[in-house]
Parts: sequence; structure tokens; C-alpha cells
Amino acid sequence: MKPSTPRAADVRAALDRLADPDKAALTARYFKTGPGEYGEGDRFLGVMVPQQRAVAKQVRGLPLKEAVALLRSPWHEHRLTALLVMVDLYRSGDAAEKQAVFDAYLANTPRVNNWDLVDVSAPAIVGAHILSDPMPLVRTLVASRDLWERRMGVVATLALIRAKHADTTLWAAEALLGDKHDLIQKAVGWMLREVGTRVDEALLTGFLDAHAARMPRTMLRYSLEHLSPAQRTHYMTAGK
Repeated sequence: MKPSTPRAADVRAALDRLADPDKAALTARYFKTGPGEYGEGDRFLGVMVPQQRAVAKQVRGLPLKEAVALLRSPWHEHRLTALLVMVDLYRSGDAAEKQAVFDAYLANTPRVNNWDLVDVSAPAIVGAHILSDPMPLVRTLVASRDLWERRMGVVATLALIRAKHADTTLWAAEALLGDKHDLIQKAVGWMLREVGTRVDEALLTGFLDAHAARMPRTMLRYSLEHLSPAQRTHYMTAGK
């Protein structure tokens, strides 16, 4: 007998069986879910990421519409597992299937609403899809009033960096120099660091020469992590 196609309800049930209230409480604090914090109101089951990856692997073949239904869950682990499934669907799909995943992702960005959700999905879906013409969408996302869309815009450029293209990342980094949120500052610093290690260190140091003096300290520190001690000291001094 042919096995039945998995559904969102099957994934929810598998994750719910793994729930751990003690881990849920710790994770909720880690992801800043208190009043006024960036993850305010998010709900956790207490399922660790390796467990979620195992569940996503078990339900390979989950239809996109079921993954989207799972993405709309109020539970963080349901949404992360949905995104893991969508990343797999994108990577394994033909051109039409990739487009469908990309379109579904952009239609549901309000559900991609914490930094881990963005980071696990934006490069693999958004960045991979816009490799040939990245600027229009990156420009739109980086200009968004929504924290997670701005992070999505800059982190998506990791796919471009891996393809040895840094121009879009450097543009996004400059556009976000004045962003006040530390999660954007960390993301920009991370992408700048990746430019230096994966593309050309001279591109990173050129950016720092031009902008270190006005970069937020968090952004600057993240961007310097793989430079020499002397370089780090030089740029941190310039940034004071």
C-alpha cells in the first residue's frame, strides 16, 4: 500500500509529542518573549532544533500548502519546522516549484518572525531565488518598517556572498548603518564578516575604512571577528 501523504496535522502531532515544558520556559526567555521584547507573545513547545530537523526529514514530501498551514501556527517550533520543509521543497523543486515556494514565503513573512526563523530560511529561499537580480527585493525588504523583513533583506544576501557577489550586501550594509535594533546591527556585521572571509577581505576593509567611524559598536564588532588583532584594534578605535 502506498504510504499516505503527510499533512500539517501529522507534523504538529510529532512535535507536540516531543514538547518539554522546562525547555520551553528557557527557550522563551532566550528568544525575548516578554512584554516589549522583540519576540513578545511567541509561544514555545520546548522542542530542540535537532529534533525539529529530524521531524522535517521524516515528513519529506509534505505538500507546500500543508507547510504553509504549519507556518501559520502560533507555536514557534511548528513555524521553524515548516520553514525547514519549505527550504527542502525549494532545493529539490523544479523551476515552477521553486517559484511557488518563493511566492508562498513572501506572502507569509509576518509568520517568519524571529531571528532563527529568518536565518534558517532567507538565504536558502529568498537569496537563492534572486541571485540573478537581487537589488529590487533587497531594497524593498531593507526599507521595511518590520524588523524581521529588514533582517530578511540583509541575511538573504548570504546566498549572494556564497556565489562570490558582495555588491548587494555592501549596499544593504550601508543602507542599514543607522538602524537602531541590535538584531539588525548583528546581522549586518555578520554579513560584512562573511564578505571578508568568503569573497575578499579588501572589500570588508574598504567598507570599514569608509564607515567604521559611524557604525554602531555591535555591528562593528561582529564585522571584525575574523580580522587580525591589530586590524580589530584599529577599527574599534576608529569607531569610538
